Amino acid sequence: MPAHTHPRSLTRSPGVAGGELPWWALALPVIAFCALLLLIAGPGQAHAAAGDGQGVGEVIRLVHRMLAR
Repeated sequence: MPAHTHPRSLTRSPGVAGGELPWWALALPVIAFCALLLLIAGPGQAHAAAGDGQGVGEVIRLVHRMLAR
């Protein structure tokens, strides 16, 4: 007489690998990669900051231009 097998449960336990990732688990490495790519791509345009606070705005504009392509 064959042994009966139990049907698989469709619920996942919290520690099981292969679950869904949160949105930030993919977004943070992408942002870090883009920031490093910007640092590598434009070393010839480096200049000292004048203290006018335009650095962050310029980076945002560069990211916007890259994403708009």
